[in-house]
Amino acid sequence: MNVNQIYNSECLQGLKYLPDNSIHCCVTSPPYYALRDYGDDAQIGLEKTPEEYIQKLVDVFREVRRVLTKDGTLWLNIGDSYAGSMKGGASYPDNAMNYKQGTNRGTLGKATIIKKCIGYKSKDLIGIPWMLAFALRADGWFLRQDIIWHKPNPIPESVKDRCTKAHEYIFLLSKSKHYYFNSEAIKQVAKTEENRPSGVQRNREYNYNSKENNNPQAYRKQQYVGGRKRKSQIYKEDDPMFRLNSERCYVPSGMVNKRSVWSVCTSAFKDAHFAVFPPALIVDCIKAGCPEGGIVLDPFMGSGTTAVVARKLNRKYIGFELNPSYVDMAKERIIKELGFFR
Repeated sequence: MNVNQIYNSECLQGLKYLPDNSIHCCVTSPPYYALRDYGDDAQIGLEKTPEEYIQKLVDVFREVRRVLTKDGTLWLNIGDSYAGSMKGGASYPDNAMNYKQGTNRGTLGKATIIKKCIGYKSKDLIGIPWMLAFALRADGWFLRQDIIWHKPNPIPESVKDRCTKAHEYIFLLSKSKHYYFNSEAIKQVAKTEENRPSGVQRNREYNYNSKENNNPQAYRKQQYVGGRKRKSQIYKEDDPMFRLNSERCYVPSGMVNKRSVWSVCTSAFKDAHFAVFPPALIVDCIKAGCPEGGIVLDPFMGSGTTAVVARKLNRKYIGFELNPSYVDMAKERIIKELGFFR
């Protein structure tokens, strides 16, 4: 297969044409469960039960693991859904039409009651993301991390018996115990508890093995003003001041490893009239997971976000998309944003 191409193909069939150990990184977001009808018998997402849905995805990602290089990684964004309010059906919350993938043409909508969810009570959170993560781990993947996609601009919900949902998961999985991960490429600027650069007033350090007084249970608090040490005090573990302040910690100045909570605003792709994962969300996935010049795979390419970001970061891509209109749309988007297709 040629690189920098989006193939109009069911992903499992398309993946079989890729040779073993040929892809450096996979960044993708499959169709969410019981949300959308593509009008194609080969689609994923409308299985009879959540378990059947999970098994379909396990089959797909087993092929993904085959085509990944030995040090390859999978970055998987997946959303959850609730057991419906009518006799065991499956549905999304009241604001489902505003969720990622939620406003696609053909969306089933918030009243989706189409499949029985055996074993789930009405209003149960099904737990699709973790069901999938554990199933992939059991199938041979290394489950390395759960990353929280925090949405600063969540859509308001009308529910009165739970909080408004403002996050999704990105799972980092690897083919092998040791894998390519460029942590230097995604380091972030250190911040204090007040969201100020470190080394300013009110930044504190707790040394859990203080050598002072030869007391391993002692904790040393250092207060910094203008980046210079001002004073040092000793607190015992049972000291009320330690309990009061123990949740605060000193963050070293400069750059630090990227944290596991990523705050990225949602964004819409108006040409398709549906919400896609924002380009900013997957920039660090590709920077950390794929070397420059490497190949990024997206078996559920959709509107082409992965392809656009990969090319902007000097990586190649291969994608599969079941819907032919989306393939055309993604090609037009790539040309519009990059000035060329390949």
